[in-house]
Amino acid sequence: QVQLVESGGGLVQAGGSLRLSCAASGRIFSMNVMRWYRQAPGKQRELVAELTSGGNTNYADSVKGRFTISRDNAKNTVYLQMNSLKAEDTAVYYCNADVVVESTTQFRYWGQGTQVTVSS
Repeated sequence: QVQLVESGGGLVQAGGSLRLSCAASGRIFSMNVMRWYRQAPGKQRELVAELTSGGNTNYADSVKGRFTISRDNAKNTVYLQMNSLKAEDTAVYYCNADVVVESTTQFRYWGQGTQVTVSS
């Protein structure tokens, strides 16, 4: 079993910064794509950023230039550095990862979410 645990959410003023972390633990052979999603009240969950094991990144247009996704493979951890935060960034942020649990077996796991609230 694999668990993803997010941390780093909170309340911040517009223009401020937060850094989210998501640590994976359990039976992990390797980590492939790691992602951050968010879901605002009344809206669908949306992909914010993703990072492949090879270092390729993809960002939602709304966060390009403000958010940076990174990972520490030794710690099985993915980060989301969020700068110049706006009120519309307020949401529950979830991490998501494709985890290889055996040499040819991969599953996708979700964290429990962490609340980010940006006050205007």
